[in-house]
Amino acid sequence: MSSWKGHPPVFGIRLADTPATGTFVLPADASGVLAGGDDETAVLHRESDEPGRAGSVLVVPRPLRTPAKIVIVGVGDGDEAGWRDAGAAAIRAVPTGEALHVVLPAGIDPAAVRGLAEGIWFAAYRFREAVQPPRSVEVTLGTTDPDAYAGSLAEARVTAAATWLARDLTNMPSSVKNPDWFAGQVRAEAATRPGVSVTVRGTDRLRAEGFGGLLAVGGGSATPPCLVELAWRPEGATRHVVLVGKGITFDTGGISIKTRDGMKLMKKDMGGGAAVVAATLGAADLDLPVRVTALVPLAENAVSGSAFRPGDVITQWDGSTTETTNSDAEGRLVLADALAYAVAELEPDVVIDLATLTGANSVALGKRTAALYSHDDELAGALEAAGRAAGERMWRLPLPDDYADYLHSDIADRHSSPAQGAGSVVAALFLREFLGDRADRWAHLDMSAPSWAEKHEADLTKGATGWGARTLLRYLSS
Repeated sequence: MSSWKGHPPVFGIRLADTPATGTFVLPADASGVLAGGDDETAVLHRESDEPGRAGSVLVVPRPLRTPAKIVIVGVGDGDEAGWRDAGAAAIRAVPTGEALHVVLPAGIDPAAVRGLAEGIWFAAYRFREAVQPPRSVEVTLGTTDPDAYAGSLAEARVTAAATWLARDLTNMPSSVKNPDWFAGQVRAEAATRPGVSVTVRGTDRLRAEGFGGLLAVGGGSATPPCLVELAWRPEGATRHVVLVGKGITFDTGGISIKTRDGMKLMKKDMGGGAAVVAATLGAADLDLPVRVTALVPLAENAVSGSAFRPGDVITQWDGSTTETTNSDAEGRLVLADALAYAVAELEPDVVIDLATLTGANSVALGKRTAALYSHDDELAGALEAAGRAAGERMWRLPLPDDYADYLHSDIADRHSSPAQGAGSVVAALFLREFLGDRADRWAHLDMSAPSWAEKHEADLTKGATGWGARTLLRYLSS
């Protein structure tokens, strides 16, 4: 495992104005586009169970003919989402190594081509350290106007590479993925991109600068915590977006220890950190004219004699104090330090944090939907729109001020994990405490449930989903 040297390359998809060999893929409404009498293909399609449903597949073998196989895929309404599902279905319908030629309808929307390419790349992902290697095939998109879709394909490639990176970082076992390893991966990725810089604060600097929440959470581990600050600073940028991602490389629950089942997937507890890093690097790859800073507080929440205890009072970066009665509510403690630092030192126009923060998120919204919290209607709307376009669903939940009373502590400025319920909402209200005058320009995404897929489904592969990387890239691009 320790030989892992970065995410695998995203294999090529090319645009061409001449037919290629291999398996032909046709949208469901274009089964007659091939010359040579494809009436049988059209009939088989009409008689299939789900003609046209986005992601539906009909494989038509044609022995001794060219092409020898046709795959008809449903594109639904023909929008970007439908074509994304079609791309994912198409790549799964052919064996690894078999060339794929997708026949694009004349005048197809460039957004649909982007969705198609993203679907192919997302569904083809495999974790590099796994037994099964990434899908690697020759894919051609057939069109009479390649130049019209070159930009869409380039954007899709960057988004796919960012998503693959976020998935790789999250899938990596915690026997390798400690805070120092994660920071090293960010350094290596940033070194290949002009205009990107990295600062890593180790234990001594964290202590000198007062990152008390991060030091407390990481204090029980043999691998010390750190704070990664990754910055993309293009010339002429007039807007600064700060992205903060939870970076718990493994979460035992600390002294408030998790159950065995609750602990087995805790290598994914840094999924928010992976997403903000990937999105920031993607912004650099796309040369977006917006300044982006990603902050990832990294720690392993472990059990030992030096672990912080339930009932401890912790001094956060901003000098305020937090009483903690549950060491398994650690993510908000490290995020609080990073958010307070961001507001005071980085002068952000917008702050967005992503975190695998609460199990309550999945109770409320299930496995495929993140919870969105924000007082800013414009920001919330922009993130929802970006998520819809990118294929990552979220639902806005309230931030009721009277629930902030749940945070009352008799011995500190606030309580980290009150017992009154509304777990995801109260966690968001806790984070709001550290936003100061940026609370009305802040959004929080609780994305624990959608950060992991139990099986191959649509454009997701089993394991880490990289949730958030593509939504953030869409948002930054807008």
